[in-house]
Amino acid sequence: MADSAFFTLLNHEALLAVRGPDAAKFLQGQLTCNLNYLDERTSSLGARCTPKGRMTSSFRILQDGDGYLLAMAGELLEAQLADLKKYAVFSKSSLADESAAWVRFGLDGGDSALLALGLDLPQQADAVARANGLTAIRLPGGRAELWAPADQVESLRSRLAAQLREAPLNDWLLGQVRAGVGQVFGATRELFIPQMINLQAVGGVSFKKGCYTGQEIVARMQYLGKLKRRLQRLSLAQGELPVVGSELFSPVHGSSVGEVVLAATTEGGAELLAVLQEDAVADGRIHLGSADGPGLKLLELPYQLDADREIQR
Repeated sequence: MADSAFFTLLNHEALLAVRGPDAAKFLQGQLTCNLNYLDERTSSLGARCTPKGRMTSSFRILQDGDGYLLAMAGELLEAQLADLKKYAVFSKSSLADESAAWVRFGLDGGDSALLALGLDLPQQADAVARANGLTAIRLPGGRAELWAPADQVESLRSRLAAQLREAPLNDWLLGQVRAGVGQVFGATRELFIPQMINLQAVGGVSFKKGCYTGQEIVARMQYLGKLKRRLQRLSLAQGELPVVGSELFSPVHGSSVGEVVLAATTEGGAELLAVLQEDAVADGRIHLGSADGPGLKLLELPYQLDADREIQR
């Protein structure tokens, strides 16, 4: 289903814009990622946390003109915008929902289509290429996003369709699952700290940037190594597609041992990312929804966790 090159419209996310002379300084004290690493050629994953280190949103952040754009799950934007505005009142920065001003496409195996648009995108994850008012971003796993002004949606769709098949959003989400990139949605807001979804392993957390909201908790978890719940990739052979936030169970505990982070259908069932307790992972008997629910099979993630490397960012 998702084995051949394709493109899809990324209409499940919204864009929060933070602009103005103090935009970088303001966001640097709010986000897990280091804005000093961002420029015209680099983007980043990131998150915003509560003082207790729980994520209220996760996103991809991109420098744009006099500020930044944060792409996040659509259901999170309104609350995140309202909350950030409370802290921006003494800052020379403005915040707005710019979702309607942009169109975003996801491309899997679409580098030739990007080249035809004048975008020579490097293979390194988080790299950015810009040309003719268009922006391409490299994602983990080799995929790419294409961002453009909203009035170009039909022309770009036609040009992409000349080289790639248009696929449903599910195919794009399946690629995200296989890339091991977790994400916060409305059902999991304030449920996880960043390391629980391996955000630090995919460049979304900086341990050298200094203070930000929730930084003390996030740093403590990294340096003391006491985290007992982490992101895992699993497959489901049958049954309905699990919804985000669905609980997982194991005989090692009488209560839930984890929650679904993201899921997508495959030809043979479904694949998903879930945050699971380490003792349940070691046992291997994971069930969806209840202790006697459908069984899940643990799969490998495409990256290794390396605390020493992660703290260098």
